[in-house]
Amino acid sequence: MDTSTTRAWDAVIIGGGHNGLVCAAYLARAGQRVLVLERRSVVGGAAVTEEFHPGFRNSVASYTVSLLQPGIIQALALAEHGLRVVPRRINNFLPLDGDYLLAGAGLTRSEVARFSARDAERLPAFEQRLEAFADVLRDLALQAPPNVGEGHWLTQLPALWQAGQLGRRLHGLAPALRQELLDLFTISASEYLDRWFESEPIKALFGFDGIVGNYASPEAPGSAYVLLHHAFGESNGVKGAWGHAIGGMGAITQAMARSAIAAGANIRTDSGVRRVVVEQGRAVGVETLQGDVIRARRVVANVNPKLLYEQLLAPGEVPLATRERMANWRCGSGTFRMNVALSGLPSFSVLPGAGDHLTAGIIMAPTLAYMDRAYRDARQHGWSREPIVEMLIPSTLDDSLAPPGQHVASLFCQHVAPVLSGGRSWDDHRDEVADLMIATVEKHAPGFSALVLGRQALSPLDLERTFGLIGGDIFHGALSLNQLFSARPMLGQADYRGALPGLYLCGSGTHPGGGVTGAPGHNAAQAILRE
Repeated sequence: MDTSTTRAWDAVIIGGGHNGLVCAAYLARAGQRVLVLERRSVVGGAAVTEEFHPGFRNSVASYTVSLLQPGIIQALALAEHGLRVVPRRINNFLPLDGDYLLAGAGLTRSEVARFSARDAERLPAFEQRLEAFADVLRDLALQAPPNVGEGHWLTQLPALWQAGQLGRRLHGLAPALRQELLDLFTISASEYLDRWFESEPIKALFGFDGIVGNYASPEAPGSAYVLLHHAFGESNGVKGAWGHAIGGMGAITQAMARSAIAAGANIRTDSGVRRVVVEQGRAVGVETLQGDVIRARRVVANVNPKLLYEQLLAPGEVPLATRERMANWRCGSGTFRMNVALSGLPSFSVLPGAGDHLTAGIIMAPTLAYMDRAYRDARQHGWSREPIVEMLIPSTLDDSLAPPGQHVASLFCQHVAPVLSGGRSWDDHRDEVADLMIATVEKHAPGFSALVLGRQALSPLDLERTFGLIGGDIFHGALSLNQLFSARPMLGQADYRGALPGLYLCGSGTHPGGGVTGAPGHNAAQAILRE
């Protein structure tokens, strides 16, 4: 890895998370001289695998695979660099009061029929409708949105042309579908699902995707889009499927790093960036925490745009419109993340013993009303006293993560306040809330707490400190209508060019948003290479 501070680089990338690595790989493949600077001792950002208890490894923050773009996997030859993804045997398992719902290929409809024959009949049409909308998102994910901003209309022609192309793509949908797609961007997940279904379990199954990483109730306007955002993925060519990367999420970013290095990129760890160096109004390099100044033709930021503009640049270097936008950039996902070492597999009251259901995403939130109460309680109390927990047990698919006969569990927990009120600190309440999350699983799987050998608990504050996720926001900014598409991160910066000449953004705070997609990194690289 190159440690030179005197060489002039074509691009220096701030942050070795997955989007930064993707951007670096594409730029290096095009012959650019690229340097990636990562503050931590390992690349990967939030997509890393680390030992959290002696002998037990897990995906520390991000924890499952679906949204990673197939075209990026192929172009960067990630399989050849060691990536292997295996499918969950069942997509989801919802323990209920005295019953359960399983969801997966060839299974969901018959399971739903146990609760409502009407819902089972409507399910195929719902899935086809959602798939049609997801296809639109897939088409849009790997291209910059129209960059509508200020200026003479002639300077807006490229953006207007793009907008026209987008209009033609949307015109391909039937009029009723165009209206429904518009609704999905604006209404709540609850309202949308109520249009289709009558039974609570099926609404909870889909409604959970509307609040994942989203500090909001399923009753909140805009939560329907978050549901759709999680539907446009695929795993091993199966649309809508979720999988597990052998070796954990770090296997994805390690493969990306190997691909980037093979293409000629340089990666330096333990090299945090203190500031972006600006001369005569242009970004010309960075200064590291060690005091090294590294000059480059372009500075590419793979960080939350709020972090970039408010912490890595002096206020006087940032245009007023951008400062105002970042002051109102909404972050905070209400996420409390845990990794748990287990002496054995849990057994659920409603479906005891081992089985394929333990390879699923296990959603402990039986109704939309339960999810709504969890959010409201967190707003008032600081965390929900009846929280939402999704648990995965990746060691059921990957025996490399734990000693023989033992297991690891990922707990993605909501809702907690990104910042506690009344001057309270998450440092003082982390263990209390971690106990609550373990107790929540215990209610569904008696004896779970006795299996716990060790645990790692990450509050929103821990996620911010460790991974730069402001307010614990896994998306680098809420996926609300005013922070999507051409407005992500703001009008006039939708083409991945920042507020200053020479400055670019390639993180999840740009289109198409959060998740381990690689799309922002890909799109930013294309924008740079077009110049």
